[in-house]
Amino acid sequence: MSIQAPIAAPTRQIYMSGYLEALALVERLHRLLLDVIKDEFERVGILEINPVQALLLFNVGDNEVTAGELKSRGYYQGSNVSYNLKKLVDSGYMHHQRCEIDRRSVRVRLTAKGRDIHTHVTELFARHADGLEEKGVINQEGLEDITSSLRRMERYWTDQIRYIY
Repeated sequence: MSIQAPIAAPTRQIYMSGYLEALALVERLHRLLLDVIKDEFERVGILEINPVQALLLFNVGDNEVTAGELKSRGYYQGSNVSYNLKKLVDSGYMHHQRCEIDRRSVRVRLTAKGRDIHTHVTELFARHADGLEEKGVINQEGLEDITSSLRRMERYWTDQIRYIY
């Protein structure tokens, strides 16, 4: 087992600068993704739901889940899930049913209307994947590298939440 020496101050500043840039980029990319979905929905005349709700429908897909499962999968924050699930149920995009075992828990699944949105978002993402590849924006190896790095950061942050607090 080797003990690593502390990072020298200039090197630490460079690393910190890169880390903050990566954080800002992740945040901007998420907002851009929501804008891309919003733009697509406006283009095709889907105005009843917002991009966050569209992503929720996309992530539920063919599954039947609880709000807690959506939170534990890391897709959404607590009140955000409850609010958006209620809106989607009220608008006919999701069906909800109380669990037989735990009456406090509600399971949700997509209705036909919700599956249409899921399909639309899936097709949008497929077009983007094709475009990224065709235009040489990023190849398969680069995509795997990014995904691997982001997973390592996710694990690190998850460990910070679980073991520090």
